[in-house]
Amino acid sequence: MWTPSALASEVCQKAGTAWRVVEDQHVVSTRKLVDTRSDQELLEDILEDSKPPVPQGAEHLHYLLKTPFRYDAPYPFGSRFRRAGSTEGVFYASEAIRTALAEFCNYRLRFFQESPDVLWPRQEERLTVFTIAYRSTRTIDLTRPPFVKDRDTWTHPSAYQVTQAFADTAREAHIEILRYESVRDTEGGTNIVLLSPLAFSALMPTMQQTWFLYLSEVEANCTRAHSNSDDESWTFKREQFEL
Repeated sequence: MWTPSALASEVCQKAGTAWRVVEDQHVVSTRKLVDTRSDQELLEDILEDSKPPVPQGAEHLHYLLKTPFRYDAPYPFGSRFRRAGSTEGVFYASEAIRTALAEFCNYRLRFFQESPDVLWPRQEERLTVFTIAYRSTRTIDLTRPPFVKDRDTWTHPSAYQVTQAFADTAREAHIEILRYESVRDTEGGTNIVLLSPLAFSALMPTMQQTWFLYLSEVEANCTRAHSNSDDESWTFKREQFEL
């Protein structure tokens, strides 16, 4: 059990770049729905007004950066460091691109496992893979002492009650970033989670790529678009995610 004051005494400085994977972010045009450009702009404004408000501190961020802070948690039990429902947002990312892809594939495979009536896709899915820049003097590194002694808690594959409570305490201590070991990358990758949009050191993604995901009942294959390099293609076996 950690108190806010105890966590505050363990903060360190952390800065760098991290990777995140999302579904393809192609531009869905509303132009074909209206007759004029001005009508389209009005329609876009109406759509924007229907969305949840942007939280304080995220107003000027690129939409890829602010989206996780804007919407409710998408999973019924929340995620590792976020409770379910309308709770304060978090931005998950990984220090290596392979780790980010493994994390994404885990949730893709979990969706099909929990939706047995949904047919498995037989075509590639486009992914948007991008990097962000971050910096904070209020970082907690769970891979280092004294926190590493509780490694089994931070890396449990499915029980998030303790980690969610830890994130609540971290917010009370004004912690902005948590660094932790990836559970899904079997090669020992590391993730970061931004608890505050103030931890971004750049307002936009610093790099953006297109990747393709082919998913089957056995494995997930990820390949960068227009690349023939083995360094830009990974295969993740289904059993590594302990589904």
